[in-house]
Amino acid sequence: MNNLETEKTAETSKNKKIIKSIIACIPVLLLSIVLMSGGTTLPKEPLMKISLFIVYIFINILFFLMVYTKKTYKYRKIFFVTYALLFAVSFMTNLIEVRGSIFYNESTFINGETPFCHMVIPMIIIPAALTKTIIFPGSLLTGFASIASMIVIWLGATLAFGRGFCSWACFYGGLDEGCSSLCKKTRLKINRKWTYLPFAILISIVLLSAATLSPVYCDWLCPFKAVTEAEQITSTIVLIKTIVFCSLFLILVIVLPILTRKRTQCGLFCPFGAFQSLFNKINIFEIRIDKDKCLNCKKCVRECPTYSIDENSLSNGKALITCTKCGKCIDICPSSAVSYHIKGTKIGVKTNLSRYLFLYPAYIFALTIGGGAIVKGLYRILKLITTGSFF
Repeated sequence: MNNLETEKTAETSKNKKIIKSIIACIPVLLLSIVLMSGGTTLPKEPLMKISLFIVYIFINILFFLMVYTKKTYKYRKIFFVTYALLFAVSFMTNLIEVRGSIFYNESTFINGETPFCHMVIPMIIIPAALTKTIIFPGSLLTGFASIASMIVIWLGATLAFGRGFCSWACFYGGLDEGCSSLCKKTRLKINRKWTYLPFAILISIVLLSAATLSPVYCDWLCPFKAVTEAEQITSTIVLIKTIVFCSLFLILVIVLPILTRKRTQCGLFCPFGAFQSLFNKINIFEIRIDKDKCLNCKKCVRECPTYSIDENSLSNGKALITCTKCGKCIDICPSSAVSYHIKGTKIGVKTNLSRYLFLYPAYIFALTIGGGAIVKGLYRILKLITTGSFF
């Protein structure tokens, strides 16, 4: 009889937890359909309707699981990897449809047909201040990914989440994160001194861009040109550039993440990530470690995907400036010593509330940036399956 009562109590508790979790998901349930549809009426094309329905169910199940299981990293990663893969599909197919190719040339620049990328933002600041010129050949106000719209989106995300942008909104971050999950064991360890490299690259490309009035990183080093758009090969110099960014993509986004089980492009190379780290100082959200609860097992140090927790973090009680707020350290901590925290509040108090206050805007912003891309990417794939063509 006692066992039966215990089972009933457990079942009742489970049902209450499910109901509470569903109620907590209502804001995302309501907002997600608006965000993915762009605030317009539902599409008429059947395949687009199917894509929208599948993605709507997908993203809301993920959010429900985040709430119900109280685990952030696992389900955020599923969203993030899906977003990165389908963004590449939707982006490249859109370029082919609009301008006939994923390659750009001089006429593309003149016509302002190059979508603006957040990676270029650190490089445009000094030239814009000194010459009142945006050193990027895109459209200021109109078209897909205009300069003004992308800067507004970046600024909003940066003020709200700091470097959380890199784990919740970046178009590309899911690629190296996905590859970092392919191998169960670490095959290669990289010295933490390499985490200073992104800051050195940031300073270098900012100064070089100011000196040359051109986005140097985008021209020569960005590995994600391999999965977005690239310069049409018309000379030896362009061929060298192509070899460089394709090699960087292979090494930094695929090979090293697999071997190290880390986001090596994000943590050891990306200048935009270094730039975003500076904004973690002014952002209200952070990752804190309750030193009274910490067992000093160093699991978080070993497992952090971006090398953003070290032994000093354990003694200081907080993650490093490079933290992307991905949530992995929180999920894996055996003593629940790590948590999302709002600056100015007491450590280890109302951690669940702090998590919700971060999770709602972070996930909603992720949907604002990535929801439509996932829908459009899935649509292109379904179209390929049903008609034999992306278009």
